[in-house]
Amino acid sequence: MRAMLAVAAIAAVPVPAFAQDSGDEARLRKLEAEVRALQRKVFPGADGRYFEPQIAPGTQAPSNNGQVMGVIPPATTAVTDILVRLDALEAQLQTLTARSEEQANMLAQMETRLAALETAAAPAPEPAYAAPPAIDRSGAGSTSAVMAATPAQAPASTPVAAPSAERLAAVQAITKPQTGDAGDDEYSYGFRLWNAGFYPEARQQLTDFVEKYPSHSRISFGRNLLGRAFLDDNMPNEAARWFLRNYQADNNGARAADSLLYLARSMIALNDMRKACIALSEFGDTYPLVASGRLADEYKATFDKVTCN
Repeated sequence: MRAMLAVAAIAAVPVPAFAQDSGDEARLRKLEAEVRALQRKVFPGADGRYFEPQIAPGTQAPSNNGQVMGVIPPATTAVTDILVRLDALEAQLQTLTARSEEQANMLAQMETRLAALETAAAPAPEPAYAAPPAIDRSGAGSTSAVMAATPAQAPASTPVAAPSAERLAAVQAITKPQTGDAGDDEYSYGFRLWNAGFYPEARQQLTDFVEKYPSHSRISFGRNLLGRAFLDDNMPNEAARWFLRNYQADNNGARAADSLLYLARSMIALNDMRKACIALSEFGDTYPLVASGRLADEYKATFDKVTCN
């Protein structure tokens, strides 16, 4: 009995330890299984027990925008580089702005100096009449020749000198018509002044008529008579401009033919016989009925003063 009790006691002593060891082992195995399961979830295909190596043997380290992954970038980041470049651009922009302002200031000074030089050294006016082309009797060509012979510049009105008391009284003695047609009255008054020999007063009156009534039925008469008021007062240069202007404005006007003929007379007064011949040739070709009718005598007398080829 003692022996049996001893054996039983010996056999009964390690039983709790074995049971405890078995439970801990099971718990450890369970934890390891759970960790491996978690590892497979987080690091699928893991090697090296828990983690997959980032760089496998014989391969190049992956990079991101030129930087090796896992390597700490240098202290100078992209943001720092951008700020440095922005500072440089701002400095360049300030320099360019300063240069632009300096150049604008220099340009303004140069323009001021140039304007002063042009005013101080203005070129002399060109001659009133350029060299004429050869005579062209082919209709439109000859008309162009006459236009080129004398520039179509509107003459500036000549100021009238202060008249004497006697002249003023004589001018006031010439009455102005009152017909109800204001334009016709202005022209008729200018004609009366011209006919009385008061050429400066007539020019002033006729200039007012031409400017105020450019569409009046008497406008061709007015421009032609204004040229006559210059020519009769020994001012052929200004007269020629008005005669040509009247002819160019309307070569079918009532006094266009007269203006072309008196343009030739103005050229003769200026001792420019070649241009006078151009005007006479154009007059004869354009107005043959007038040249042989109403103005036949004046045409012949004018033609006798020149020798045309």
